[in-house]
Amino acid sequence: MTEAHLTSPDDIRSAFSAAMSAMYRDEVPAYGTLMELVADVNAATLAADPALKDRLEATDSLARISEERHGAIRLGTPAELAMMRRAFAVMGMFPVGYYDLSTAGVPVHSTAFRPISDESLKRNPFRVFTSLLRLDLIADEGLRAEAAAVLAGRKIFTDNAVLLIEKAERDGGLGTADAEQFVRELLETFRWHDQAIVDTQMYARLHDAHRLIADVVSFKGPHINHLTPRTLDIDAVQDKMPAHNIAPKAVVEGPPTRACPILLRQTSFKALEEPVSFQSGDGSWKAGSHTARFGEIEQRGVALTPKGRALYDKLLNDTRALVRPAADGSNAAAYVTTLGEVFAAFPDDWNGIRQAGLGYFRYSLTAKGQNASIRSATLETAIADGLVTFDPIVYEDFLPVSAAGIFQSNLGDHAAQEFVASPNQVMFERDLGAKVVDEFAHYAQIEQTSIESCLAVIDNAIAAE
Repeated sequence: MTEAHLTSPDDIRSAFSAAMSAMYRDEVPAYGTLMELVADVNAATLAADPALKDRLEATDSLARISEERHGAIRLGTPAELAMMRRAFAVMGMFPVGYYDLSTAGVPVHSTAFRPISDESLKRNPFRVFTSLLRLDLIADEGLRAEAAAVLAGRKIFTDNAVLLIEKAERDGGLGTADAEQFVRELLETFRWHDQAIVDTQMYARLHDAHRLIADVVSFKGPHINHLTPRTLDIDAVQDKMPAHNIAPKAVVEGPPTRACPILLRQTSFKALEEPVSFQSGDGSWKAGSHTARFGEIEQRGVALTPKGRALYDKLLNDTRALVRPAADGSNAAAYVTTLGEVFAAFPDDWNGIRQAGLGYFRYSLTAKGQNASIRSATLETAIADGLVTFDPIVYEDFLPVSAAGIFQSNLGDHAAQEFVASPNQVMFERDLGAKVVDEFAHYAQIEQTSIESCLAVIDNAIAAE
């Protein structure tokens, strides 16, 4: 097969994202309500802020927002993780970042599969936060062995999905018919299953060890546990959710409300208690329930440098040393107030963030810069002279504390448990079968490339004078 006949990974990813959204909307009707609410809030935000709309249009970012989603899955074995990496590669999605959630009482470590290039992100920035269960963190050795045996006996990918992954690897991609079948086959991995593969006693033991362990081990597949649209005003969505019969979590995870958003803010509605059936010894099924799937909304800000991230982490830790948000929301107002007061130490204007070296920015020539006959000798003077402008680089990744906060709020008030903090990126990458992309190096390269592009034009103009 020649390359001309292959379907673009961006097109496959877009088709898969749309199919996933349609499936989840059918399975969880509240997700559809959430999508409509976010669309209304985004439209109102753009209407009230023409400058924001102009900058989004100028940076080719406006069209992607309405299509933007991220999902999350939880896998049980290294083999599942390795095959998932190969499946996502067919869609142009690569592992970025390593996240250890054991520090927040959740026995998983994770990465985010997503497109990397600017062109692919603009086409469709679909991301899937993918967690691998840390069986080594289960204290009960007997339960650990039983859970491993259950997971070893399941197969989460269809035979055809695996064959198509292998074909894509062999041929360098998939043709139209194969790409369409691949989307259908892979979607089955993420589908909800209302019949457990364990009995009620085993489920109860897994549940007592940690609710997330029960969610991972007890079912045929990893079922997508949420899909997340991107909003331009998460506070407005949070405020409007109750009027749409959606109960939001008590506080928005991440940084406080700011004029210049940083990193990632997230909120969600509570997980659904859904009917499931459990195996019985006599071959019959016993009715029960399981809580796992929920709805989430996110607002994305500028990607922070290591210096900016260190300041963010310090301020978040300082806040939580004063007020730690309660799962029942009883101290939500105090936490939000304290968070805003503590984060006053973080600059809240784009140039201040940029000059302090706290965030990553993309530089471009203005119309004046493209046509001016007199050039500035440095980047800073070019900015001051109106020849170069800069825009924040959107943070495309995730925050461990925020992810854990969402997990815990939807697993129950007592879901957080004490695990020994044990980040193990080496083990994770071994199981993954690849290195994860360093997010800081990636953003830094984007910024540096844009600077070099501007300076090349400026230097050439100066040399020609």
